[in-house]
Amino acid sequence: MARVRSTAEKLMRWFADLSIQIKLIGAYILIILVPVIIISNYLFTGFYQNTIKDIIQENRYQTDNEKQEIMSKIEVMEQSIGLLVSDRQLREYVTVESEPELEDIKRFQEYSLTFLQSVLFNNSDIAGIRFFVNNPWISELWPIIYHEERIKDSPFYTKMMNQNGNILWEIQSEDTLLQVQDSNAAVNQSSSSIVSLMAGVNQINSQNLIQHLGIIKVDMPIGNFFKKAYNNSSDRVSRFYILDQQGNLHANNTDPLPELDEADIQQAVAKYQQAGKSSLLLSRKGEDFLYLVEHIDKINAELINVISLQTTYSKIDQTRNTVIVVILILLILLAITTFFMQSIILNKLNILRESMKQVRSGDFGVDIDVRGGDEIGELAHHFRQMLNTINEMIADAVKRSAATKEAELQALHNQIDAHFLYNTLENLKMLAEVEGQYTVSDALTSLGSIMRYNLRWSSDRVQLRDEVGHIQHYVTIMNIRYDEKLKLVIEVEDRFRDHELLKMSLQPIVENALKHGVYSALMKGDGLVVAIRAFEEGGFFYIEVTDNGIGIAGDKLQELNRKLIMSDEEFYALPGETTETAELNKRSGGIGLRNVNQRIQMVYGEEYGLRIESKRGSYTQVTVKLPLLTSGRGGTQII
Repeated sequence: MARVRSTAEKLMRWFADLSIQIKLIGAYILIILVPVIIISNYLFTGFYQNTIKDIIQENRYQTDNEKQEIMSKIEVMEQSIGLLVSDRQLREYVTVESEPELEDIKRFQEYSLTFLQSVLFNNSDIAGIRFFVNNPWISELWPIIYHEERIKDSPFYTKMMNQNGNILWEIQSEDTLLQVQDSNAAVNQSSSSIVSLMAGVNQINSQNLIQHLGIIKVDMPIGNFFKKAYNNSSDRVSRFYILDQQGNLHANNTDPLPELDEADIQQAVAKYQQAGKSSLLLSRKGEDFLYLVEHIDKINAELINVISLQTTYSKIDQTRNTVIVVILILLILLAITTFFMQSIILNKLNILRESMKQVRSGDFGVDIDVRGGDEIGELAHHFRQMLNTINEMIADAVKRSAATKEAELQALHNQIDAHFLYNTLENLKMLAEVEGQYTVSDALTSLGSIMRYNLRWSSDRVQLRDEVGHIQHYVTIMNIRYDEKLKLVIEVEDRFRDHELLKMSLQPIVENALKHGVYSALMKGDGLVVAIRAFEEGGFFYIEVTDNGIGIAGDKLQELNRKLIMSDEEFYALPGETTETAELNKRSGGIGLRNVNQRIQMVYGEEYGLRIESKRGSYTQVTVKLPLLTSGRGGTQII
C-alpha cells in the first residue's frame, strides 16, 4: 500500500511539473478521446448486436422457407400414397383370390396402371412409388406393384409389422430396387440416401377381420427432399444439416463448413435443446457459429442451420480499425494545431509570470505590458489594480498601526471599567441582602448577568440556553418597572437548548414586545405574556416569540416586513431614514429587528431571517428561521 501511495505521489509531482501547454494539449486529447472511445464502444456494441439480430432474422427466414419446402414434399408423398389407396381398380387387382387371367392383367396394365404411373410420377422429385402386395396370386407390374416377399428382410418391414402397419418415415440408403429413368426423377448424384414414406394398407374381409394387403413405399432422393442442405453454393456463410431420429447427420459432404465435424453439430443440437432458446451461439477452434434449429414433427428430424460468423466479425473489425485510424489522425492534427495556438496565447502568460516574479522580489512599481480584452488581458488589468490596492494598503497600514495601539489601550481601559462596575454591583447586592431588600438584590444579580453577557463578546454565536437565560434576566429587571405584570413562557425541548444562534438575536425581539405591545388595559388585567417556542420543521430550525400585546395594524405590518428585506440603499432612501437616524435608533432601542435580520442573513444565507405576523388588538409573533445546527465545544454540527 505504501509503495502504491509513493508511486501516486511521484506521478502527481511529475504532472504538476509539466507546463500548462502540455497539460492543455493532453486535456484536449483526453476530452475528445475518452468520449470517442465510450461512444465508439457503445456504437460498435450496438452495431454488433444489431448485425447478429439481422443475421438471425435473415437465416430464420431461410430456415422457415426450407421447412415449408420440406412440408410441401411431405404433403406430395402423402398424397401419392392416398392416390394409390383410393384407386378402386388397383385395390380389386391386389385383392384377387385366384390367379387373374392374362387378359385381365394386360387390361389393368394398359389402362389403370399406366394412368396411375403418369399421375404418380408427374412430380419429378419423387424417385419411386411401390406397392409391396401380400398376395401370391398377382403378378409384379413394374414400376409400382411388387411382392411383399422382397422387403421382408428389410429393417423397416419389421418396424411396420410391429406398429400394425401405421405410417413410418425413414432416411435410408438408396434402394437397389429403385430403377427409374432419368426423365422421371432428378436424383442428386452427390448422395445415395433417400427419404422414404411407408404406409400399411389393410381392409376388412368378409369375416369382419382386418386383412393386411401390403405396404406402399414412396421414395424421394434426399437431395430433392432437403434442397438447401444439398446446395453446393460455396459463397454462403451458412449450411443446412438434417439430424434424423436415429441420430445420423445428413448434409452435402462436398461443401461442409470448415472447423466443424459431425460430432460438433450433434453436441450443439443437444445444447440447443437443453437451453430452449430461439438461437444458440457457440465457439469452435476460435470461430463462432450461430445455430438455428427447427423440428419437423412428421419425419421426427431436426433441420439445422449453422451460420459462420467469421466473415461478419471480419467486416466489423475492418470498420472498427478504419474508425480508429481516422480518430488517431484527427487527434494528431488536433495536437499540432493546439500546440501552435497555445504558444501564441501562453506568451502573454509568460510576461505576466515574469511581472509577478518582480513583485515577489519587492518591486511593487512594475508595469505589466499586457493589454487586451481576453481573459489574460483582464487578468493583467486586475493584477495592476491589485498592485495599486497593495500600495494603498501599505500606506493605510502605517496609519492604522497607530490607531490599533490606541484602541488596545482603550479596550484595556474599558476592561478595567467593567471590572469596577462588576465589583460595585456585587457590593450593592451584598448590602441589599444585609438590609433585607431581596427584590433589589435579585435585580442587581440580573443586572450583573446582563452586563457580563453584553460585555463578554468572545464570539458572535451562542447556544440557545445562553440567549434564553439573558432574556430571563432582562424580564426580571423589567418586572420591577411593571409590578410583576410580565410573564415569560419558555417552550424549548432539551435537545434544542444547545442549538446555535447569533448573540443578541432574540433579546431585541422581546424588548420590542415590551416596548410596543404594552397598553394600559392589558396591564390592568393579567399583564403581558411573552412566549418563546423552538421547533424543527422541514429540515429547518424555527424560534417563535409571541406576545399578547396590542398588535400591529395591517398596513404598518406590511411596511415593517418590507423594511426587513430592503437593501441598505433602499432603506436609507426612505423619508426620515438616514445612517445617523438608524444609528440613533440602534443606541436608543437596542440592536433592532432589521439589524438582527441582516446579521442572520449575512451569517447563514438569504433564505434565513425574520418573519413578523400580527393581529391588531390580539397578538404579535416574530418567527426566526435558522439552519438546523448545534453549537458545542466540539464546534458547530448539523443535527
